[in-house]
Amino acid sequence: MGLNKPLLVFLLSGTLLVVSCSVTKNTPPPVVEKPTVLAPKVVVKEVVRKDTFFENLLSQYPQLFDQVLKNRENWNVQIIYTAIDRSDNGIPVLTNHSFNLNSDRYFYPASTVKLPISLLALQKLNELKINGLDKNTTMLTDQAYSGQTPVYNDPTTRDGKPSIAQYIKKILIVSDNDAYNRLYEFLGQDYINEQLQKKGYGSTQIFHRLGVSLSADQNRHTNPIKFLSPQGSSLYNQPMQSALRKYPVRKDSIGKAFYSGGKLVNQPMDFSTKNKIGLEDLHTILIGLVFPNSVSLAQRFNINADDRTFMLKNMSQLPTESIFPSYSADTATYWPAYGKFLLLGSQKGLIPKNIRIFNKEGDAYGQLTDVAYIVDFKKKIEFFLSATIYCNKDGILNDDIYDYETIGFPFLKNLGQLIYGLETKRPRKIIPDLSPFIFEYDK
Repeated sequence: MGLNKPLLVFLLSGTLLVVSCSVTKNTPPPVVEKPTVLAPKVVVKEVVRKDTFFENLLSQYPQLFDQVLKNRENWNVQIIYTAIDRSDNGIPVLTNHSFNLNSDRYFYPASTVKLPISLLALQKLNELKINGLDKNTTMLTDQAYSGQTPVYNDPTTRDGKPSIAQYIKKILIVSDNDAYNRLYEFLGQDYINEQLQKKGYGSTQIFHRLGVSLSADQNRHTNPIKFLSPQGSSLYNQPMQSALRKYPVRKDSIGKAFYSGGKLVNQPMDFSTKNKIGLEDLHTILIGLVFPNSVSLAQRFNINADDRTFMLKNMSQLPTESIFPSYSADTATYWPAYGKFLLLGSQKGLIPKNIRIFNKEGDAYGQLTDVAYIVDFKKKIEFFLSATIYCNKDGILNDDIYDYETIGFPFLKNLGQLIYGLETKRPRKIIPDLSPFIFEYDK
């Protein structure tokens, strides 16, 4: 779809047009530039809660965003954009803008919860402080309770052995549900929620595995796990965990009706016991991963420099660049732009080599969400963009009739292109050094 104003649009063919927009600067918190170096001082100011940036910007393109503006509440549209400038010493300065942001307005986060779970898995390994135990150590998952399933090998690895590293890689490249479930089981429900609440991510409650139908009781019980040395000896045995923590009763629901057991139930679907995390918390977690000093020490995850590099590399790696797992051998299922909703939508074509998207997306029950740090190495631009939208016009859940292709993907693609185009024209006093975000992938 064409634009009636000059806008840099990232088309399937790679053709580029040009934009002319400006960014209003608000409350910039300085942060550190390179993933391996921390700034000596960070000043964090409050995010602008109400501004007219997006209202003014989106209204300039009614053919693309008119319905979004009119249906912002019904479609539960929320957006956060963080522009990045650099100070004379290279420290990033962040300017935040939001649209319709409401941490109390529930949306189903789907696979976006896999981002904090991956970080917590790396953190827990570091906290165990066991010699020889790290993300590459062989991890065997057993079973000891109803609904649990074991894992003793992994054919997607070079040596056939499961590990935290391989689970995270599968999560970040193609959003593998089973890989998430194994990290959930390693962490346990209490550890997950206690840690995220302690770090200040108060919108978050993680209650269940993904892609499997289990009761609340079954999700409170997580599998026994054993880590083995290269020689086969036991490094760490974790018995089955039983979550004991109690939570305030939530009243979250979605839609006007839903299917259950093949029958239509004419009332909103209850989500009060399902996973929850707000867009602002997801956005902050990603910024803290990219620029650690952008968040307080309490909000950071206890991971080392190698862990952070590992996370960033796999978040940006395309499925077509992966040999183990062999996603590159199945481009019909895992195309180059797989999971890159912002900027690319459901596009299946090639991505220019100068662009990298470090993101975690999610889609389920008609909700599309993406949280991304987008970099163009050639044009020397970088920005954070997060958005969510509910694409379900009929309001019925579990009917497999959602409006992803007609509402969700076009919105996320157009939004990403709009901000990308704005960034290409936005003046910068200091050109960023983006070399810390260049990685060598599998192929």
